[in-house]
Formats: sequence, C-alpha cells, structure tokens
Amino acid sequence: MTRLGRLTTGLATATVLCVTASGCVTVHGELEVLPGAKKPEAAQALKDFTEAYNAADKAFDPALDADRVTGSLGAINQAGLKARQTYNPDGNKAHKPLVLDDATYVIPKKAGWPRWFLADTDSNRDQDGGKLDTRWLVVFVRSSPDALWKASYLAVVQPSQVPEFTLDEDGLAIPVEPEDEALAVAPADLSTSYTAYLRDGEPDVFTPGTATSGWRETRRTTRRAGFSYQYIDQPLTGATFGPLGLRTEDGGALVFFSSKHFERQTAAKGLKPEVNADVKALLTGEVNSSLTKERVSSQLVHVPPRAEAAGSDAGAGSGGKVRMLNRLPGLVAAKGE
Repeated sequence: MTRLGRLTTGLATATVLCVTASGCVTVHGELEVLPGAKKPEAAQALKDFTEAYNAADKAFDPALDADRVTGSLGAINQAGLKARQTYNPDGNKAHKPLVLDDATYVIPKKAGWPRWFLADTDSNRDQDGGKLDTRWLVVFVRSSPDALWKASYLAVVQPSQVPEFTLDEDGLAIPVEPEDEALAVAPADLSTSYTAYLRDGEPDVFTPGTATSGWRETRRTTRRAGFSYQYIDQPLTGATFGPLGLRTEDGGALVFFSSKHFERQTAAKGLKPEVNADVKALLTGEVNSSLTKERVSSQLVHVPPRAEAAGSDAGAGSGGKVRMLNRLPGLVAAKGE
C-alpha cells in the first residue's frame, strides 16, 4: 500500500492513510469496507487472463501466463504447460483460442487485501460437442494495490448450478468469512473435512457423487494384478490456496477450496508402474518398483446453512450436506522409486 505522510516522533498514536487504486483509506488501523474491484477493472482482468492463457497454451510456455494465475489453478496450469512443453517443444499444433464472454461480475465488498471477485462467463469449450451448455466461473485475486489480478480458481458448471447471490443495496456480493459458523461446514474446514472424508468416510458432510462417495468406491475397487495402490489426501489452505466464498440467497454459500492428493502405485517383483508422457515430464527419481503421483485439486461446493441457523428447511434438497458442483484436479509432480 502507498503510505501518505510519515510517522511523526513524539506522537502517541500514528494515523496511517492508505490510498489505493480503489480508494481504500486506512485510519488508525481501521479499513473502510469497499468493493473488491470496479466492473471495468474486472473486465480488464478477465481480458488480460484470457490473452495470457491463450498465448501460453499456443506455445506450451508456462512463462507466458505465470503472472496471471495463482493458487490451485496456477499450480495446475503451470505444471500442465511445463509437461506439454517437454514433449511438444514446437508448441500446440491443435491450439484453439479460449473465448470467455457474456460475463457477469460478482464483486464482494470487503476491507483490506487481498481483494477478489468472481467472473461468471460463457466459454467456447462447451461439453459434448456444444450440446451441454456450461458456465466457466473464474475467481480473480489481487494481493495488493500494486499487484496484478490473477486467476486462482476455475469451475465449470451448468447454468442451473449457478445460484442467486445475496447482494447489498449497492448490488455488491456478501463474502463469507472462513470461520462462518452459520454454515453447515465453515469454509476454513472444507479442505480438512473433504480429505478426511476421502480417507475415512467421516465426517459424513458431503452429498453422494462422483467426487465424494464415488471416488472412495473407485479407490476401494481399483485392482490390477501385481500392483497395490495407496492414497494420501492432504488439506491445502495456506497462502494463495485459501477458501473463497459468497453468500447465496438460500442462506448458504458458494465456496471454492483446494486440496492435495497423492496416489502411490507399487509393483510386485519383475513389474514396473507405467509412466505416460505427462508423468515422465514431471518425474523426479527413477521408476523401479513404485510411482507416486501428486495432484492439486480445486473444488466448488454449495454449503447449506446450519440447521439451527435456518430452521427446519435448512439445506432443503441436499439433506443439509455440502453439495459438490465441480472438481478440477491436475498432476503437478511425480516421484519414482
């Protein structure tokens, strides 16, 4: 932040003014609550990200969008580009520019830094050959007045899965505090709860689905003669990987959060785990009898209100449990032994 004035010796209390691009003012350490971004600023951030993403994808060069991504999306994007650059040194011959348009900007009002907003966009990457309409939800974060806007989360959902957000009298969204106890699961606890659930089946706070009960079952039933599998799931909450959420009209919240997952494949004597091109590009060590793959994943969930906070109708349609809307995993490292 840019500081105006200097601390004057002899004063018992210092008054610090913090003037930023968005007009934030700090007096006696108190921050005025202001919009995270102005709409033209948000639109420019989306444009800058898309241009950088396309340049990086066309060249398979992570350096070309490294300053426009962060968090779990950044980790996945950078590792993926690094891998593909290794075995496609001449770039992406099949590159098709990503288009993100028809954007709606959901901008929360908050104090201090970092600041962030959600871009609800239409893409030219609809699934099933364009038969299944989807929306790309991209979260942008700015860590300081002098920092660039960076995309930290991405989720692809059907239009019907985008909720109505709670807005104030100025049309600004209401951010959810990490420790919000009015929700069935506080955002700060989602990563820990999810990774514990994948490991033990508890806490049973997630609705059944592909990325919850289905994934546990897939792991349990994965079999291959001569090979054994081990899984380790870890919360990922620090620094740029923290959860971000917005209050929804139903009393719940739409929340993005991150996690980390390891899959170790061990072969019997005389066998070796298979190594594909992506794994080989990110591999350290030599694959003899075991291969460990490390993935970062981002999740988008709808969290209902706690039953006691919303009455008997709390979490209607989800049984009061967290509903997984999208999961975006990506290989970020591999280790051979």
